[in-house]
Amino acid sequence: MIIGALLLVAVAATPAQAARGIHKIKHIVIIMQENRSFDNYFGTYPGADGIPMRHGVPIECMPDPLRHRCTRPYHDTKDVDYGGPHDLGAFLADYDNGHMDGFISSRENCKNAIDPNDCIASLTLDMMGYHTQREIPNYWGYANKFVLQDHMFEPNNSWSLVAHLYMVSEWSAGCLKVNQPFTCTNNVELPGQFPTDIGPPHDSTPPIYAWTDLTYLLHRHRVSWGYYIKKGPEPDCESAKMFCVYQPQSPRTPGIWNPLPSFSTVKQDNQLGNIKDTSAFYTAARRGRLPAVSWVIPSGIVSEHPTASIKAGQAYVTRLINAIGRSPDWKSTAIFLAWDDWGGFYDHVRPPKVDENGYGFRVPGLVISPYAKRHFIDHQQLSFDAYVKFIEDDFLNGQRLNPKTDGRPDPRPDVRENAKGLGNVAKDFDFSQKPRPAVIMPPNP
Repeated sequence: MIIGALLLVAVAATPAQAARGIHKIKHIVIIMQENRSFDNYFGTYPGADGIPMRHGVPIECMPDPLRHRCTRPYHDTKDVDYGGPHDLGAFLADYDNGHMDGFISSRENCKNAIDPNDCIASLTLDMMGYHTQREIPNYWGYANKFVLQDHMFEPNNSWSLVAHLYMVSEWSAGCLKVNQPFTCTNNVELPGQFPTDIGPPHDSTPPIYAWTDLTYLLHRHRVSWGYYIKKGPEPDCESAKMFCVYQPQSPRTPGIWNPLPSFSTVKQDNQLGNIKDTSAFYTAARRGRLPAVSWVIPSGIVSEHPTASIKAGQAYVTRLINAIGRSPDWKSTAIFLAWDDWGGFYDHVRPPKVDENGYGFRVPGLVISPYAKRHFIDHQQLSFDAYVKFIEDDFLNGQRLNPKTDGRPDPRPDVRENAKGLGNVAKDFDFSQKPRPAVIMPPNP
């Protein structure tokens, strides 16, 4: 009896098999900011694929048709920028059949603009400006201590709403009927409405997103998630304009940065309560109760979207990262920080073409985690699709948002997570290393 009791104690004391590799990550936090190209923020970061220079002077010079001259990239020390138009027409103009030289002319040529007010030649040409560690020391500090991704591309060749739809669902479309995916048609300019509709996507009735999103798979696999949105003005115009009166946003209001309330799947699965105010994220972090997957979305004031303050945005992001760093969940968390689209700012790298919708231009990407490699520059070809792929590999046994396998088929053109050439962000981690301590930075350095 004594031997049996000892054996029982020994078995009970045996620890569960420790998580290995990617599964050491129990919490994924995607912080999505606004409208910056890679060259605008990290074009002079040492070792990165930055602005081409010779003897410290930028080589390339963008044509300025109205002034009959060209303008080179320059160090922009201002806290507030204007950028340029950033819808599909602006992408095509900036890209200019691969010449990558339309960043100035796209703002001066109204035939490519949704709104003629976007074409204001009198504004400073700060779409050619770049910032350095002087203006954004914390962002460069995270790059120094963790991982900088210098080939992170916006998943689509259009504006903010489309980028956010790809972030949570890997597609952008217009749909005729709720909960009927096959009424949806590809649309990367004014999603949420059928092609025959006219006007911005949220002018009257909420948009219809009937295709399948990632929360559908998370819910089926009983994986917790939260979408945290900061109350305030939206970070962008409702129809990809440069200038407008911003609409208010809240967890209960569908918007360009809050698309999930309009997804049929979210309503059908009774998951609307997972869309919360940012204050709930801070509470969850403090209590060590972060969901498995979190998306954290700013208001316009702290978004870094022109004409919002860069310093205010950096302070907001730093507070979020500090909250995670002080959380009991830090040792099992991966933070992916990115900016949703290029905002009209110059970038010199030609985006690869993966399908009719993308990729768009490069945006900054940072990985912050106790398992992230130290001072590492990831040169892989990436997009926000890689975030979805990482989530699926970590929590869904590699299941994809694939119409053939996900149990809810829709007419999307392809499975983006399987796109040829897409890198794997798991390579940004060293899961054999001892978890590194958090880096706490002052919000206003």
